[in-house]
Amino acid sequence: MKKITTLILMLCLVLSGALCDASSLAGTEMKGDETPSIAILKTKCGGTDKSGSIAPSINGHVLTVAFTENLGQVTVEVSTTAGASVQYTSVLTPNGMQIYIPNAGNYIVTFTLSNGDEYYGEFTVTD
Repeated sequence: MKKITTLILMLCLVLSGALCDASSLAGTEMKGDETPSIAILKTKCGGTDKSGSIAPSINGHVLTVAFTENLGQVTVEVSTTAGASVQYTSVLTPNGMQIYIPNAGNYIVTFTLSNGDEYYGEFTVTD
């Protein structure tokens, strides 16, 4: 009797997990037109951490960057993980920007502030 009870409880547990995932109750799927955000990490930071002021996201082949506060002149470089530069530009903040990345692959975006602080994020472009 104990084996049957354990079997039934395990079956209920597995089925509830499968149903939760199938009906999107787990919260792991993207909804609507959400784009994956890119985590920003710091490499050189002499002053206050400004990584929260840089909000990049990738949607297909387009990298969108929003600056939520005035960081002055920011240099943005997109390169492959092997180190080949794809795009190098400069922007005055708090404006945003978009960069088209033509090829699928793994990339690194580096933000250099006018005071020398550097931040980066890694992302993947898929076809």
